Amino acid sequence: MTPEGTVARVTQVVADSSKSFEDAVINGFRRASKNLRGIKGLRVRDQYAEVENETILKFRVTLDVIFVLES
Repeated sequence: MTPEGTVARVTQVVADSSKSFEDAVINGFRRASKNLRGIKGLRVRDQYAEVENETILKFRVTLDVIFVLES
């Protein structure tokens, strides 16, 4: 029997940055890349900004990291 198609998995990663949402996404991707092989895509599930005294302290994102399982 030969396997058909590929199987992917989705895992969530939460990352932050003091610069921007875009930088938070990059930070999350870089960190996920250290542990996960075969990353095929990212989806930003949520964005949140931590605010104090009318100033944004942190930009935080929740990412769905999609990667292909090895056979």
